[in-house]
Amino acid sequence: MSLSSSASISSASSICNGSYSTKLYGTRVSVDFSFPNSKQLRTVICSADANRGATVIEQGVSYSASVPSRIASLGQVTGVLGCQWGDEGKGKLVDILAKHFDVVARCQGGANAGHTIYNAEGKKFALHLVPSGILNEETVCVIGNGVVVHLPSFFEEIDGLQSKGVSCEGRILVSDRAHLLFDIHQVVDGLREAELAKSFIGTTGRGIGPAYSSKVLRNGIRVGDLRHMDKLREKLEVLISDAAARFELYKHQPDVPRQVFEDYRQYAKRLEPFITDTVRYINDAISQKKRILVEGGQATMLDIDFGTYPFVTSSSPSAGGICTGLGIAPRVVGDLIGVVKAYTTRVGSGPFPTEILGEGGELLRTAGQEFGTTTGRPRRCGWLDIVALRYCCMINGFSSLNLTKLDVLSELPEIQLGVSYKQNDGTRIQSFPADLSVLEQIQVEYETMPGWQCDISSIREYSDLPKAARNYVERIEELVGVPIHYIGVGPGRDALIYK
Repeated sequence: MSLSSSASISSASSICNGSYSTKLYGTRVSVDFSFPNSKQLRTVICSADANRGATVIEQGVSYSASVPSRIASLGQVTGVLGCQWGDEGKGKLVDILAKHFDVVARCQGGANAGHTIYNAEGKKFALHLVPSGILNEETVCVIGNGVVVHLPSFFEEIDGLQSKGVSCEGRILVSDRAHLLFDIHQVVDGLREAELAKSFIGTTGRGIGPAYSSKVLRNGIRVGDLRHMDKLREKLEVLISDAAARFELYKHQPDVPRQVFEDYRQYAKRLEPFITDTVRYINDAISQKKRILVEGGQATMLDIDFGTYPFVTSSSPSAGGICTGLGIAPRVVGDLIGVVKAYTTRVGSGPFPTEILGEGGELLRTAGQEFGTTTGRPRRCGWLDIVALRYCCMINGFSSLNLTKLDVLSELPEIQLGVSYKQNDGTRIQSFPADLSVLEQIQVEYETMPGWQCDISSIREYSDLPKAARNYVERIEELVGVPIHYIGVGPGRDALIYK
C-alpha cells in the first residue's frame, strides 16, 4: 500500500518512493497528514506488521493504534459473508471489525438473520435487523435497499438496545428503497408452510419469503411509500386482497386495511428520521474514502440461486448481493471474509451431507449451544463439509476465512472432515451438486484427524494452540486454498486469534 501524496513522513525507517516497509513496526514516526479521520490514518500506518499495530505521532499527539494489520489492511469496502447454512458467527467478527470502519451495512435478508454479540462487559445482545456494528459508538449502521424491514420488530430492537444503554439516535439509516414486511407476510409464511405439508421449507416464520415475493410481483410497499400516506391505504388493500385470494384459510375483517393503515401512520412518524437515500449515502462515503463493512445475513448455501434450492432463503447472501443490496459498483468491493464454523450446522429442512445423527450430533449441539438466535430451534449438527466450503469460496472469491467455534471441538477424541463426495457407483462429484436427488444419495468420504482434548478458550496466540488444533486449521486451508486469518475460540469479543 502506498501513502497518499497528501501525507509526508520523515523517520529513520526504510521508506522510499512514498511507500513504507515492515520496519516501521516499533519505530516512532512523525506524521504530517491531511486525512479527514483517524480510521484512514490507521489504514495507512498499521499495515506495517503482519499481526501487530504501530505507534504514531498524530499532529504532535501520541496515538496508539493497537490493531492487527490483518484488519488495518482490509479493503475500503469489505464484506463478511457466511460460508455454510448460516449461524456461523458473522455478527461477532462484524462487531470486532466495526470500530475500524466508518459504516456497517446490511445488504439483504430481514429479521430472520439472528446475530449474537457481546459487549466489552460481556453483556449479550441478540440482533436481527440492526447491523452488528451498533455497539461501536462512532459507527453508522445502514439497512440497505436489499433488506426487508418489519417495522414493529425494528422498533422493538431499537427500544431494547436503548434500554441497555446503546445509543441509536442518528446512527441507524434505513433505505427509502427497502421493502416493508407486514404482519400479513408472516401469516402467509405460516400458511405456505402448512400447505407444503411434509415438503415444508422450514422457514423462520418471519415472513421473509412472502415479502420478497411481493417485491418481485411488484405489489410490494417500500419504506419511501410511508411519505405518501394518501396512497398507502390503497396499496395495503391490494396486498391484503392478494393474500386472501391466494389462501382460503386467510381470513380478515373488512376493517383490517384501515387498522394496518392507522398503525403505519404512527410508524411512519417515528421512522422518518431514519429514512435515507442510502444508495447516495454509501457512494458518497466511498468517495470520501470512508471505510465500509458489509454484514451478510444467512449464508451462501442458503442463497436463492446457489444454495440447496428450494430449501433456501429468498435473497442473495453471497457476494453478488452486496452490489444489488446496497447499490454500489462491483469494482469498489475489496476484501471478502468468509465465516465458517469449525463444524457444520443447519436449521430447518434440506440436504445436509455431513450431518451427524443421534448422540454424536447431540454432543456437538450441547457443546456449541446450537439453538437459533431468531427462533430458538435446535440446529442440526455435522462435520465440516469441505466440498461445500470450496464451492462457497469459488462463488465468493474470499480473500480470507474466519474459522469460528474451534473451542467446541476440544472435547472430541477425533474429528472428521468431509473431504469429497461420490455417487453410489463410485463416481466422484467435483463440485457441490444442484440436483437434490443426487445430494440425497451421495456418500461422503471422510478424513479423520486426532482431537486435542484440552481447553483452548483462553489462548490468544496461534502458536500456543495444541499441535492437533493447528494441524486441523492448516488442513482446512490446504484443502480449500484460502487462508484462515481469524480463529474464534469462544463467544466473547476477545476470544479471537489472529493468524
